[in-house]
Amino acid sequence: MLIQILATLFVIFALWRVIAKYRRSELKPTEFAMWLVFWLAVGVAFFTPESLTKIANLLGIGRGADLVLYVAVVVVFYLMFRIFVRLEKMEKNITKIVRKNTLDKER
Repeated sequence: MLIQILATLFVIFALWRVIAKYRRSELKPTEFAMWLVFWLAVGVAFFTPESLTKIANLLGIGRGADLVLYVAVVVVFYLMFRIFVRLEKMEKNITKIVRKNTLDKER
């Protein structure tokens, strides 16, 4: 029961932060919707863990906790890939800017 109370408080805090970021236009509408659904799903999962087990069983996974772990690993690797791609793009843009500035100074 204590974990459900703590999880609920954290989910409420996370939702509050997501809504605040959206209101300050720091999140796009699609990002806002994604995070809103994610945190609501986390909240539901803590109150009905048997629903995770049912979904896991449908996917051929034994426990709901295993499903959460597998999904988390996949999401983390996907996000790492996106960060890597974005970092490479930023490095290329910085290189272009530095080259242009250097050539402009030589003239």
